[in-house]
Amino acid sequence: MVNLLWLGMILSGVITAAFTGRIDQVSQAIFEGTTTSVQIIISLIGPMALWMGLMNIASESGLIERLGRLIQPMIRFIFPDIPKDHPAAASIMMNLTANLLGLGNSATPLGIKAMQDLHDLNKDSERATYPMCTLLALNTSSLTLVPATIISLRVASGSGSPSLILLSTLFATSFSTLTALICDRTFRLFSQE
Repeated sequence: MVNLLWLGMILSGVITAAFTGRIDQVSQAIFEGTTTSVQIIISLIGPMALWMGLMNIASESGLIERLGRLIQPMIRFIFPDIPKDHPAAASIMMNLTANLLGLGNSATPLGIKAMQDLHDLNKDSERATYPMCTLLALNTSSLTLVPATIISLRVASGSGSPSLILLSTLFATSFSTLTALICDRTFRLFSQE
């Protein structure tokens, strides 16, 4: 479906450019856009490698496990339907930790793993469970302490102070996560009636 939307937007842009006599600007924009995207990708390799490496070191050193033990009571509170010591709890903890550190690229596979672990607890494969919906809400809102990916993008774009967004990101994601949890619990109450 998304591919069809992109195809529609591209075709409408090309057709509009052809009718207005600006097809040469479309060609120029395509080449400038690809050049810029490759430059941004290359400049992101270093910072992303650094953050992924730090995440790997934190995981290997046991720091993630200690952080997980620290936030485990919160996970038990947010996900009361998950049995104690179920693999889903560890997967959720890893996913939320990656999101806290702003590592969206590494949080995605961890979120998929957590959702698969939660699916093992699902008795009705046609319907999402409450913990699955809660995880989706938390991933969408994504409380972020250190927006590593955004800082990397700001560095790649030549920002003078790339970490200036730390406080505003924490503020915005705190409210989005709180709102997501309130909505999750509210919809859960209405669906039980």
